Amino acid sequence: MRAGSGGRLSPERAVTLQAVESGRDDIPTTRGLAVTGKRVDSQRVYAALVFLPLFYFLVRYLPPIALFALVVAAALLALAEFYRFHFRDASASIAMGLGLGSAGLLLASLQWPGLAPERAVFFVILVALLTSRLFSSRGLKQSLVDSAVLVFGVLYVGLTLGHLLLTRALDGGEYLILFLFLVTWAGDSGAYYAGVSLGSRQLAPVISPNKTVEGLIGGFALALVAAWAGRMWFLPSFSVPECVATGVLLTAAGLLGDLTESAMKRSASVKDSGMLIPGHGGMLDRLDSLMFTAPVFYYYVTLVKGM
Repeated sequence: MRAGSGGRLSPERAVTLQAVESGRDDIPTTRGLAVTGKRVDSQRVYAALVFLPLFYFLVRYLPPIALFALVVAAALLALAEFYRFHFRDASASIAMGLGLGSAGLLLASLQWPGLAPERAVFFVILVALLTSRLFSSRGLKQSLVDSAVLVFGVLYVGLTLGHLLLTRALDGGEYLILFLFLVTWAGDSGAYYAGVSLGSRQLAPVISPNKTVEGLIGGFALALVAAWAGRMWFLPSFSVPECVATGVLLTAAGLLGDLTESAMKRSASVKDSGMLIPGHGGMLDRLDSLMFTAPVFYYYVTLVKGM
């Protein structure tokens, strides 16, 4: 290995060497990015090339039940990953099963509002999850925390993603879903690639050392472009100011969702929620932004636009 001029490594090279030799991925370079051995993960590109056309076909041409099936499958996978942050052994398998079943029931009640009164559904879910701790072998000292994790998981994953079903049920819901995904994905991608290329100032060093101010700016920029493209392509009812508003709101909400999950992973000493999606980690890692952007977008189009 060659040293820089004067026999010394450059500051960036020295930090990179420190990260590689220590095996750590949380040491930022002088660009404020974690060292991964790659500038851009090509698996992210391949996964997007496969998923995006399939998702467009599912939302645009298949009946709403297809999106419901996709949301339920994704939500249950993400919720299972979330529960594993806390429940590390098989002793909580029954409680986790009740949590997953409760999330499925909640999503079904949102898909078919006449299935049961919403308050009754929430009551059944709450009672089922709380009383499950009476039959746990984990001990009473864990009961309060276990119950809180079970109930919170259903709300954190199930209720937030359920807003996708509520959005799909609106007039022109398929186009609203496509717009939401397009802008959310653009905000995430813009932040990632701008951070890799230009990142120098850390945005949240304690929670997520890889996040940079430059990445955030890139996320806003690409989200605004995506919102304008979505308007021109399939959602002409959105004005230019509304495209700007949704681009900014969804990028900010997506960032909060990302940082929220990062904080929980750090609390649980977990790097990725799983390894399900190449280049993206687990399902929860992939949905963390959407879990915040979906409710924000739904309430924007219903309360602000009056759709």
